[in-house]
Amino acid sequence: MENVNIKINGMPLSVPKGISILEAARYAGIEIPTLCYLKDINEIGACRICMVEVKGARNLVSACVFPVAEGMEIFTNTDKVRRSRRTTLELILSVHEKNCLTCVRSGTCEVQKLCKDYGVDNADEYKGETIHYEKDVSAAHMIRDNNKCILCRRCVAACDAQGIGVIGANARGFDTHIGSAFDKKLADVSCISCGQCIVNCPTGAIVEKDDTAKVLDAVNDPDKFVIVNTAPSIRATLGEAFGMKIGTNVEGKMVAALRRLGFDKVFDTDFAADLTIIEEANELVERVKNGGVLPMITSCSPGWIKYCEHYYPELIPHLSTCKSPQQMFGATMKTWYAKKLNMDPSKMVVVGVMPCTAKKFETKRDGEAASGYPDVDIAITTRELARMIESAGIYFKHLPDEEFDNPFGESTGAATIFGATGGVMEAALRTAVKLITGEEAPSPDFTEVRGMKNIKEAQYDVGGLNVKVAVASGTKNAGYLMDKIKDGSADYTFIEIMGCPGGCINGGGQPIQHAVVRNFVDLKERRAKALYESDEKNQKRRSHENSAVKELYDEFLGEPGGHKAHEVLHTTYVARKKYD
Repeated sequence: MENVNIKINGMPLSVPKGISILEAARYAGIEIPTLCYLKDINEIGACRICMVEVKGARNLVSACVFPVAEGMEIFTNTDKVRRSRRTTLELILSVHEKNCLTCVRSGTCEVQKLCKDYGVDNADEYKGETIHYEKDVSAAHMIRDNNKCILCRRCVAACDAQGIGVIGANARGFDTHIGSAFDKKLADVSCISCGQCIVNCPTGAIVEKDDTAKVLDAVNDPDKFVIVNTAPSIRATLGEAFGMKIGTNVEGKMVAALRRLGFDKVFDTDFAADLTIIEEANELVERVKNGGVLPMITSCSPGWIKYCEHYYPELIPHLSTCKSPQQMFGATMKTWYAKKLNMDPSKMVVVGVMPCTAKKFETKRDGEAASGYPDVDIAITTRELARMIESAGIYFKHLPDEEFDNPFGESTGAATIFGATGGVMEAALRTAVKLITGEEAPSPDFTEVRGMKNIKEAQYDVGGLNVKVAVASGTKNAGYLMDKIKDGSADYTFIEIMGCPGGCINGGGQPIQHAVVRNFVDLKERRAKALYESDEKNQKRRSHENSAVKELYDEFLGEPGGHKAHEVLHTTYVARKKYD
């Protein structure tokens, strides 16, 4: 690649030709502030926070979209630049609701940080007319508050990147605001609840619905038996909320914190991930042997399921009928486990700690109440759990490592990798080989389906059966595979789809990371690495090796895919209009 010679704040640099000033500055160890910029997603130069001086230019230029050129001299921190940024921030604040003390984003708000950095503590100079917007609380998973919106359009770009595009800029000029077509409520359009808009919003304009008060009420109710279970990816991300290095596995401290919050039992959703694989692999083999609908597509991601129901309802028969691990866990708790405890399931409260805002919607779906009561009562995000821990005065980083309660603390490495794109596929292949051939695969590693590529394909010879698989993450990429199925060009046997790019490790409920981290650090790779390392250390790496799952089948479910298993662990789907 051809380089050009430039200077940034007097420092000579040789950088790749054509990159932006913003990217070039990082070669000099300089962070130019931004608000609207998201690399490869939202490169529009709209917020004007990243303005810098270029020698010879008449005006300041936007660093995020202005390319470097030979001999360019750039100044990122002059008085003129700082005054411009301060003025922009004051203008933003003039129409911004400033209840920072109680805002859920206080401490992670990018506008708040910039105001501190540039000494902006009020906006009285530009005080004038403001528009008050009613909050949109219609969706099951989130709240939209345009009174805190800065019109950066990062949420719009994230929604478009998912191939959904149900939000955009409405009206013009001073009346511009973010909303759905015809200002419909979010619940009345085909939002899939993925939450990618939330993790990419720089302020508190979009947040998940906070269900922590419901959890605390249940924990403090002496008549309730409260069980918490944590999804595979949470152990690789929760530490970030407490300033720990990205990709740190905090499983032991997480368990310790949950006990200190007062839950009656602390279990691992990984147990149910193993259970999901047993059912799913059995379903796949049955379809292959008996001429069922192929390719079969995984059903663990509720955002993906809702996407399929809205956008490809004619392909619903391709979906596995298996409930997600969260829902299988709850169903098992309120049937088999309640029976073992001689407990009325109405007294049991199951709480899921999930990386995914779509899990909040999933708990309310039809067909998710095996005991007659909802399989899962409350789903909270990684962020909500972090706030509960902080609010309770628990020193997370100083906690000892503790283990999950039994019997639902047992899991295999196959379950742990569910949190990364390709993980469900790899886990399923590990067990499908045994079901088809009667023997274990020489190695449990199916590395061809690993990694962060948008779409991955692989082909395996399993006991003389040619098994072609595909993996997609992000619903826009899912759409590509769905179109291939529709036009008859897809010859896959099995497809894994995760609603969020990179899988659950990048879910809409994961810890907030500043845009500079999202732009220049590979969050997905670092978080996934922690899960694969945990898999490698586990003595059991195949789901069918989980002794607690075996006990569940022996005592209660009978055969995988049998009548009782279908009654408890499987569900149905519904065709939805693209715009309800």
